[in-house]
Amino acid sequence: MAGTWVDYRAVKAAVSMETVLANYGIRLQRLDGEHLRGRCPLPAHTSKSSRQSFIVNVQKNAWACHSDSCVVARGGRIGGNVLDFVSTMENCSVREAALKLQGSFIVMPPLPPPARSPVAQAASTVPSVGKKPLSFALSSIDYSHPYLAERGVDAEAIRQFGIGYNRGTGSMAGRIVIPIHDESGLLIAYAGRSVDHTEPKYRFPARFRKSLVLFNLHRAAAAGKSVVVVEGFFDCVNVYQAGLPCVVALMGCSLSLRQEELLQEHFQEVVLFLDGDRAGRTAAIKIASRLVSKVSTRLVEIPNGSQPDQLGADQIRCLCIPGYF
Repeated sequence: MAGTWVDYRAVKAAVSMETVLANYGIRLQRLDGEHLRGRCPLPAHTSKSSRQSFIVNVQKNAWACHSDSCVVARGGRIGGNVLDFVSTMENCSVREAALKLQGSFIVMPPLPPPARSPVAQAASTVPSVGKKPLSFALSSIDYSHPYLAERGVDAEAIRQFGIGYNRGTGSMAGRIVIPIHDESGLLIAYAGRSVDHTEPKYRFPARFRKSLVLFNLHRAAAAGKSVVVVEGFFDCVNVYQAGLPCVVALMGCSLSLRQEELLQEHFQEVVLFLDGDRAGRTAAIKIASRLVSKVSTRLVEIPNGSQPDQLGADQIRCLCIPGYF
């Protein structure tokens, strides 16, 4: 550790105050596009009268607390940068703080963008594999299959999402099929869910890339600007049935760069409502740290071991809607 090289400038450039705050689970009120404000989270803060003394400037990636207790504890310094913040939170040196951040986040010096030829620029505008609209739609669909009732999917959700049991032929035969659309509402794929424990549990077309799509985006984008983000198809359906139509699914617990772009393009707030297992909680923190500096982001802590498709409508609304009782 003592001999580990640290690029302080690269760490400060790569890790924002908003990322670190999200990693600590600290929520502040956004005053404008440049400032956040709230209760001081520093261990040195002992004042009970300074309730809103902690301010972050996201443009300068700096923070300050004007409370006397914090200023005295830090030798007269009012604030500092992201390294100073972690150093104070962890009661460690600035070097140790830099090492912690360097170990937790991928910190690399920025590279200049490569030169792109006109041919490469034109190619970048061509839709990626997996997003080409289908030239057909499945027709032998049973919308009353018992599996749907077992999963709590009601008639309205079945109609909206077009989910049903495929009695036809092909790779999705004998599975619950879920239509997947792109952001403009074009049908681009079907996912097939096994109903008899056959592996794989979910089947996707061979060349389909789910990392390029957010499930239900075309409906969610028309429903509002605050979107609930879940992992799976049935999580999405259950949140929709709870009266929150602005909901999308990652089709997994990771967020791709394209999915991140889609969230920024279509929404002003992201509510992360991932599964309550270890993988879901870890993914939620990582995703929040990426999004928080780009779009208003809120983490919802689901009951341990649960997932959104197992919760009742009132419980979902209580967790996702601030002030709902």
